[in-house]
Amino acid sequence: MSYELIHHGGHDGVTGSCHQLRIDAANSLLIDCGLFQGAETSQDGRSGEDALAVRFPVGDIRALVLTHVHIDHVGRLPWLLAAGYSGPIYCSEASARLLPTVLADAFALGISRDTRHVERYLQLVEARLRPLPWRQWADIPTQRGARCRIRLQRAGHILGSAYVECDVAAAGAAAERIVFSGDLGAPWTPLLPPPRPPWRADRVVLESTYGDRLHESRHTRRQRLQAAVEHAIANGGTVIVPAFSIGRTQELLYEFEDILHRQSRSGGRQAERWARLPIYLDSPLASRFTALYRELQPHWDAEARARVRQGRRPLDFAQLVAIDGHDAHLANVRRLARSGEPAVVIAASGMCAGGRVVNYLKAMLHDPRHDVLFVGYQAAGTPGAAIQRNGPRGGYVDLDGERIDIRAAIHTLAGYSAHADQHSLVRFVTGMRHWPREVRLVHGEAGARAALARAIEHASSGQIVCS
Repeated sequence: MSYELIHHGGHDGVTGSCHQLRIDAANSLLIDCGLFQGAETSQDGRSGEDALAVRFPVGDIRALVLTHVHIDHVGRLPWLLAAGYSGPIYCSEASARLLPTVLADAFALGISRDTRHVERYLQLVEARLRPLPWRQWADIPTQRGARCRIRLQRAGHILGSAYVECDVAAAGAAAERIVFSGDLGAPWTPLLPPPRPPWRADRVVLESTYGDRLHESRHTRRQRLQAAVEHAIANGGTVIVPAFSIGRTQELLYEFEDILHRQSRSGGRQAERWARLPIYLDSPLASRFTALYRELQPHWDAEARARVRQGRRPLDFAQLVAIDGHDAHLANVRRLARSGEPAVVIAASGMCAGGRVVNYLKAMLHDPRHDVLFVGYQAAGTPGAAIQRNGPRGGYVDLDGERIDIRAAIHTLAGYSAHADQHSLVRFVTGMRHWPREVRLVHGEAGARAALARAIEHASSGQIVCS
């Protein structure tokens, strides 16, 4: 029996992830329900509220499973509930802790800032949440004799991220195991244990964001991060790091703490400069998530927990300065733009599509003293993608309707991506003891999907079919 896979987003692009596994006419699972971002306005090109509407029937959906709490995987939850979905929402225990903060912020930005509406929405979601421990099977209630169980395994993308193993069977049919990768992390992602391939699968729905490239090693990327900052120190400029509030921000803080620690032990002129370098976290939301990350230390990997035992504070070191209020933010932008004080600023949004990072970019992009450091994927159609593309050629970008010339140095460190590269994605499939017969590639641009398909089929000598 072959079960039907239907994609309501995140199939032909990298946002809006939403995948339906139909067991039979009366039973299906929904894996993620995320927002579209950038040029990927919607699955069918609609814009505005029309893009957000859930246009598929929800009556046969027995459970929603969330792989992780990034907005492109959970952001359409209000519209799913409005469409009539009233079933359980499964996720990992760490994701259940992080999810309310993500949803409250997204709801306030996109729907209503009325605290009563936000609270009512969160109550609806929290009443349906079913947090699951790692590696334990959970039975999903079904109808008409169908069977379904799921198990979450660590995906290493952000704290709490999971890939989902689904054992499903229609009445009287043999069971089949379908694995949904969600977003897989690189093997050396700070703070998180690396993902391990499942034992077996019949079919795999696999992300392909970086399916056409390889990442730098951990040592190389740390060297490049340090070099970019030291370039700005020498110029008397600021390193602006557009970062996602959850995941990438905390990983960067972890890496900066390690560089500061190493410099303090090495001595010399650069060490003295690093010791005076402020690292500003200018995002109230990122600060809240960083506090949650600190509370969730039991979910960190062994290396990070060992640093805490040594008395180090990977996410709360002395040179970290959190900026909360809007007035303090604007004052910091003005001061850094004119002062010549070396500094690092980490601010959202990660794709420069809004948030406080835009004010820093508007004030500093035209000045060659400063540097912009991209450490995450920039979706087509976002200002971040335009800066990344045009900046090295001395081009421009439109921010808030204003054309800004790009004279700052532009750096991209792909090694800090929270997504697995081609090698790790291939290994996720071929590292199984029993290979799947089919891999469905999602969450990637056309070139990345095609390159990954070739790599998987080559590594498996054609025994695995990619679609």
